[in-house]
Amino acid sequence: MKYTYTEQKDTRSGFGAGLAELADKNPNVVALCADLIGSLKMEKFIEKAPERFFQIGIAEANMMGIAAGLTINGKIPFTGTFANFSTSRVYDQIRQSIAYSNKNVKICASHAGLTLGEDGATHQVLEDIGMMKMLPGMTVINTCDYNQTKAATLAIADFEGPVYLRFGRPVVPVFIPEDMPFEIGKGIMLQEGTDVTIVATGHLVWESLLAADELEKEGISCEVINIHTIKPLDEEIILKSVEKTGRIVTAEEHNYIGGLGESVAGMLSRKRPTIQEFVAVNDTFGESATPAELMKKYGIDSDAVQAAVKRILKR
Repeated sequence: MKYTYTEQKDTRSGFGAGLAELADKNPNVVALCADLIGSLKMEKFIEKAPERFFQIGIAEANMMGIAAGLTINGKIPFTGTFANFSTSRVYDQIRQSIAYSNKNVKICASHAGLTLGEDGATHQVLEDIGMMKMLPGMTVINTCDYNQTKAATLAIADFEGPVYLRFGRPVVPVFIPEDMPFEIGKGIMLQEGTDVTIVATGHLVWESLLAADELEKEGISCEVINIHTIKPLDEEIILKSVEKTGRIVTAEEHNYIGGLGESVAGMLSRKRPTIQEFVAVNDTFGESATPAELMKKYGIDSDAVQAAVKRILKR
């Protein structure tokens, strides 16, 4: 495999590291948190720039309104709480106060998807990508490892407009090079292949690389693309790949309704109809278990990606 790893880190720590760096680099960056400083790894930002940190408490709707207001004088607010509380609980405030008026707020959401694990279904948000990508003007980013999350955090500070940045709780392999540039809206070709295109996002990128490695042993050549920006979608890299392979598998830690897979399917239906398999949660809530157990049960691990590739090769 071209990409390997020597350590595992949580993606939320990548966000914390990027935010701490922004404390030094950009005096307009301010941070807001809804009583989850430790979970969002915001301690170092507070140490460096305490006057630019606002503890809002368990009042997420107020946090979004305050963030919108801070942009009026040129501040760049980064809000921090769990993905469930960053979207479902505050959707009206995001729509009315941030998206509608195109406020430069960065909504940073940890503990996304099933891999929140033991906290259970009420906290495992699987519909947030769909909710956020439907908002006009909202950029939606879902990073795959520590290095990419740090790079994305730095990049969105320089990007004008509302952003939803989604990352996770568990430790996962760090495999993206630390110096790889992060370009909003540009997918990354991780591995070239000829038989099937695998387009993955978030934690499923590594699972897809593992699956491609195993499939190669069986003579199946998979092209693997990391789509870290779900909106705007990098149509060019996907279209170029399916012109070669003629088949596509999408993989994500999200409900198949409203996620990356549907964005890809919609684009392909308009520009190049292509047969597709979805690796995603099948229209259900999660439950309490370890991340690995949940990924296995709900069909979003490397085995599920391999199975989807084999299914599409028979179609």
